[in-house]
Amino acid sequence: MKKGVLFALMFLSVLSFSQQKNVKITNLQPKSENFIFPLISFSQKPLVEKKINTFLQINELEFIPNSGKNPYQLAATATNSYQNFLYFYGWKRMVTPNNILSIEMEGEASGAYPEHFTSYSNFDLRTGNFINLEDLFKPNSYAQLEKIINNKIKKRVANYIAELRSSKNKEEDSDDQIAMYEACFTEYSLPFLKYYFEKNKLTIVAGRCSNHALLALDDLGSHEIVFNIKNLDRFWSPFAKNLMSDSETAISQASFQNKLYKGKIAGKFPIILLIKRTYEDGAFSAVYWYEKSTEIIEWDGSLKNNHISATENDYYDEVQKKWILRAIIEGDVAGKKITGTWTDDKTKKNLKLELEEL
Repeated sequence: MKKGVLFALMFLSVLSFSQQKNVKITNLQPKSENFIFPLISFSQKPLVEKKINTFLQINELEFIPNSGKNPYQLAATATNSYQNFLYFYGWKRMVTPNNILSIEMEGEASGAYPEHFTSYSNFDLRTGNFINLEDLFKPNSYAQLEKIINNKIKKRVANYIAELRSSKNKEEDSDDQIAMYEACFTEYSLPFLKYYFEKNKLTIVAGRCSNHALLALDDLGSHEIVFNIKNLDRFWSPFAKNLMSDSETAISQASFQNKLYKGKIAGKFPIILLIKRTYEDGAFSAVYWYEKSTEIIEWDGSLKNNHISATENDYYDEVQKKWILRAIIEGDVAGKKITGTWTDDKTKKNLKLELEEL
């Protein structure tokens, strides 16, 4: 009996180790000076590979994978949805718990002025799902955890203000620095924080105190609050505990945000849907695309009592100064499925909508 248990534990350990070992990351082609972007390869789990690459390329580049175009075209020409030039200068893979893939990406967004950014994406290697920070913690612990994080940020800022005030060799701009740090925003909630895993640590990343105009004064930069994973045990949700174990069986994340769905409109038009951002009032934004298409289509909607209502715009009318509606979407979320209707706003024809979580 003991030998059998020992063998099972050894087998699980090998499985988990090989899962990390078998995930490869190369550069999405064509690589260039301005575009070094991660491409995931996981031959043992092709669906996981597809989901991670789809999420990264849609979310960061607004590019439909394998659609035949240059993946960086919209980013390089500022013809993306936010009309900024976007460059990616490099990526780094973190050493993480066995079931987690954490990737850091660095780049620059240029609109009216250039702005450096660092983004983090974290995935469950068993399912390929993006991991939302708030799903890692029990809902009744959010307020307490946010208080701990914000107090650590406040202490970091206050300590630096004290250091500036006590300096015997004050710089010319010290008073401006002090004023900037005294006005620093330090009241973050979990959905608006970035994070990444390392082997025994979780690092929460909050935005810097400065705006672009004051960036040269900001010596602190982003706030990185580091937690030992064991010290957060009382806050972890069942999903997080399962995620950080060596279990090969995943349990579901609670939130709707960042999930991918696959299905059909009218039973014959295959589509893929990505729920992007959800908000406390139930509002959400999403994008979808038809398979073999190069166009990403946006939805704006709300989720209430597991029912979604969303609108899909056709184009912006410069004369009327408003968006012209293309369709209205109504549907019900039940488990991993969404069923409802896609209604053409002009013809009022109802087409059946059937989606299932990837």
